[in-house]
Amino acid sequence: MSFRALFSSLLALVVCAGLTAAAEPVPVIFDTDMGNDIDDALALAVLHALESRGEAKILGVTITKDNRWAAPYVDLVNTFYGRGGIPVGMVRDGKTPKDSRMIQVPAERTRPDGAPVYPRRIQSSSQASEAVSVLRRLLGGQPDVSVVLVQVGFSTNLARLLDSKPDQASPLTGRDLVAKKARLLSVMAGNFADGKSEFNVREDVPAARKVFDEWPTPIVASGFEIGQALRFPARSIENDFAYVKDHPVAEGYRNYMKMPYDRETWDLTSALYAVRPDRDYFSLSPPGKISALEKGGTKFEPGPGGRHRYLILKDTQKARTLEALVLLASQPPQRLGP
Repeated sequence: MSFRALFSSLLALVVCAGLTAAAEPVPVIFDTDMGNDIDDALALAVLHALESRGEAKILGVTITKDNRWAAPYVDLVNTFYGRGGIPVGMVRDGKTPKDSRMIQVPAERTRPDGAPVYPRRIQSSSQASEAVSVLRRLLGGQPDVSVVLVQVGFSTNLARLLDSKPDQASPLTGRDLVAKKARLLSVMAGNFADGKSEFNVREDVPAARKVFDEWPTPIVASGFEIGQALRFPARSIENDFAYVKDHPVAEGYRNYMKMPYDRETWDLTSALYAVRPDRDYFSLSPPGKISALEKGGTKFEPGPGGRHRYLILKDTQKARTLEALVLLASQPPQRLGP
C-alpha cells in the first residue's frame, strides 16, 4: 500500500471514530419534583424523545416531591414510552407532600374492565427505592466523567447524595463518587434576571446552598427567566399529542390547570441543554459562582475560575428553541402500545 493510500485509510478511521464518539448517547439521570408543575412531565417527554433519537440514555429518575402518586406517574410515563424498566428512586421525608391532579388522575384511571389506562410497575411511591441509594447505584455503574444529571426540582436528593457514605454500590463517599462519575449538572433553579426568590431554591434552601457550594462538577443553571420567556402552547397539547387516544403527559397537562393555557417551559430547558449543549439554543454567562440566598433567591458572582454558568436566551434564539422543545415533547414513542 502506498503512503498516500495508507494515510487516507488512517484518516478515514479517525473520522469514523470521531463520528462514533459524537454519536454516543448522553447518559442522563433526571431528578424531578414531579407533580408540582406540568413542565416536569414535559421535560421527561423531551428526554424520552432524545433517547429515541439516540442522543440520550435515561439511566434513572429520582423524585424530590414526597407524594404517593409521584413515582407511579413517572413509572407510567416511562412505560408509555416503552421504557418501563427505568429505575425510579423516591425521596424519603421530602418536601411538598400535597396531592396533585396532574399525577393522580392519570395514575388512577382505569378501563371498563378495571385495567389501568396507563400500565406501570409501581403502584405507590412507597414501593420505589430510596433516591440516594438509586443515585449511588446508577453513578457507580457508569464510566468515569460521563453522567449528566438534570435537576429540575429541589436539591434534596443531590445534597443528600453529597453527604452519603460508602456502600455496596461504591467504596467512595458521595462527593467523591460524583466527582469521579459525573461531568455536568444541568439545573433549573434560581433567577438571574433579578435574583428574586425561585420555587426550586426556596422550598429547600439548605439543600440548594449545599449543592451550589459543594457540587464538584460544572453546573449550568436555567433561571426562572428562561422558561418564562418560552411558553409551551396549549394548541400543541390538543393537536400534536393526539396520535394516541390516551397520552399521560397531555392528560397531566389538562389536569394541572384549566385549559387552554400556555405553560412556561422551565424544566424542559434544562433537559434540552443537558443533551444538546452546543446547538445554539441558548447562550451562556461568563464562568463564576452561584450562591443560594436565605429566602430562596440566588446570587451570581463572575470569576475566571468559576465552575458555574447560567443560560441566556437571546431574542434571535427564542423561536427555534421553543420549536425544538415542542417537537421533542410531542414526539411519539418508538412503538405505541395497545
